[in-house]
Amino acid sequence: MYFIGFDLGSSSVKACLLEADSGHVVASAFFPETEMPIEAPQPGFAEQQPSAWWKNACRASKAVMQQANVRPEDVKAIGISYQMHGLVIVDKEFNVLRPSIIWCDSRAVPYGNRAFDKLGHEYTLHHLLNSPGNFTAAKLAWVKENEPDVYAQATNFMLPGDYLAACMTGEIVTTASGLSEGAFWDFQENQPAQFLLDYFGFDPALIPTIKPTFAPQGEITASAAAELGLAAGTPVTYRAGDQPNNAWSLNVLEPGQIAATAGTSGVVYGVSDQAKYDPQSRVNTFLHVSNTKEAPRYGVLLCVNGTGILNSWLRNQVLQRSISYSDMNKLAHEAPIGADGLFCLPFGNGAERMLENADLGASFHGLQLTRHGLPHLIRAAQEGIVFALYYGIQIMESVGVGLQKIRAGEANMFQSPLFRDTLANLTGATIELYNTDGAQGAARGAGLGLGHYKNAQEAFTGLHVTKTIEPDMRAQEAYRDAYGKWLVKLNHL
Repeated sequence: MYFIGFDLGSSSVKACLLEADSGHVVASAFFPETEMPIEAPQPGFAEQQPSAWWKNACRASKAVMQQANVRPEDVKAIGISYQMHGLVIVDKEFNVLRPSIIWCDSRAVPYGNRAFDKLGHEYTLHHLLNSPGNFTAAKLAWVKENEPDVYAQATNFMLPGDYLAACMTGEIVTTASGLSEGAFWDFQENQPAQFLLDYFGFDPALIPTIKPTFAPQGEITASAAAELGLAAGTPVTYRAGDQPNNAWSLNVLEPGQIAATAGTSGVVYGVSDQAKYDPQSRVNTFLHVSNTKEAPRYGVLLCVNGTGILNSWLRNQVLQRSISYSDMNKLAHEAPIGADGLFCLPFGNGAERMLENADLGASFHGLQLTRHGLPHLIRAAQEGIVFALYYGIQIMESVGVGLQKIRAGEANMFQSPLFRDTLANLTGATIELYNTDGAQGAARGAGLGLGHYKNAQEAFTGLHVTKTIEPDMRAQEAYRDAYGKWLVKLNHL
């Protein structure tokens, strides 16, 4: 008996096949092998074709089924994790009306900011716990004003995971957690935010049917099953945005627990039982996957858009793919803490919510042509990413989310010893790395949503710590001194 999880990212779609009772991964695969393109028809725009997500999900699904030599009928449930805050618009015949406006697209910032001002900051934050900012609601407002013909044909908007599930089941549904990440959820009324719909002039019928996060959400059709290599009738029983799902994957469900990830973007995600918000909406509060009426759970999310994408830019553009990421990490260790006065601001992947939706671009400061080489450049980039995360962590602490231990999957930039050590030493927190990723978490979520696992504890059989990184107190002063100098550069922009 198996569960399959899909993780729809901005670079690839990964599938994971999990044996239900042991909790062991029997196969995993991702497509494409090179990163999915992000289209930027204008500065600040970021779009992807939803059809590419479906194509790559089908390829990944067939690959894991072939690897494991598992019969389609033995896969009993499907879980989906997906890149947050995106917008997919379809007509009544399920035709996608335009490319998806994805999470790092900046075009909707003025629409969210105007709504924040017009509706009133205090009222909006009290109800949404966030500014509409650059979230899905503001992106839909941009389409309504700038592409009225597209908007007039729309019968539903969806988040990326809703689209992937609809390709499987033919049913357009979403979750309350998903609507909260799009700034569509009224936390006071515990329903879609009618006041925001009224302000933007959105028809409430555009909102998909709402289903629980862990529950049957439709069964895959015969045609979808043939493309996926699965059995018709297999239920989708879990879906969540990638960061709530990353926290779920790491068994981060209770107040005080912290999860982190460092892929294209970098995220620190803390769980709270209090509906608190940052008055400047620099960190954001959403419904966590474990939220219930009896035991409310909120995820407080810090995001730095320019994280792994900066590291990959250096490798692809500066180094022309001449060395591996592992060799880059070794090279960076040749430079001292603080990169001998070379500092990097990693904000080159769209508007940063942490900086109140400013789009500063990425930049290096203090470059000395006679002193600095590739080791300094790589180290400055990785330190700059951690410094940006730490800047946001301090904002999280101001809204009551403490930091003593960080859980993360052993993937992406957490594979870099320099990145891990910098984060541990700067924050003073212990880092625990686990044998998990988003696709595996989605598979475990599918098992809970199906009812095979009676509770979360059963769902995490097979999850274990692979590495523990303790802060080195002797290095903390040097890291904090370097961070202070980095902060001066940031504040001067």
